[in-house]
Amino acid sequence: MKIRSTTVLGIVKDGKAALGSDGQVTMGNTVMKGNAKKLRVLHNGHVIAGFAGSTSDALTLYDRFNSKLDEFRGNVPRAVVELGKDWRQDKYLRRLEAMLGVVSREHAYLLSGTGDVIEPENGIVAIGSGGPYALAAARAFLKAKPEMSAREIVEESLKISGEICIYSNTNITVESLD
Repeated sequence: MKIRSTTVLGIVKDGKAALGSDGQVTMGNTVMKGNAKKLRVLHNGHVIAGFAGSTSDALTLYDRFNSKLDEFRGNVPRAVVELGKDWRQDKYLRRLEAMLGVVSREHAYLLSGTGDVIEPENGIVAIGSGGPYALAAARAFLKAKPEMSAREIVEESLKISGEICIYSNTNITVESLD
């Protein structure tokens, strides 16, 4: 039975960043948990990462990413590229079934399950089963309501996604870098 979970959405806007997630974990057609914590604040509060996919695999990636952040003194672009390289070259990491969304005040990145590093357009990163819904909502808010903060856009977009995606809920956690 496949475990499905997560909508993670991050936005970098006006020198601030926010990353949020829903709390649902689904196994088959059953909600197993509604209040899972899928975000971590890293590198002394300068970076936020969120995961979609297997929890144990994601925790491994968090640890590796945090090590890369330490190794490269908080240089997020360098840390994600080096983690991506490791992910593609290491036989163990290549089998991990997880994705990471990462934001800092300057950058947003998606690290895919194959080790790809993507810097998405408009400073918006979205992963997980509800990611496309949250991404669409965030783009609409950025265009129609430019006065909204990154945190407000993340919260509202995740609410919309949680109402549409059956693998997500509206039990939302948001971390921000102000």
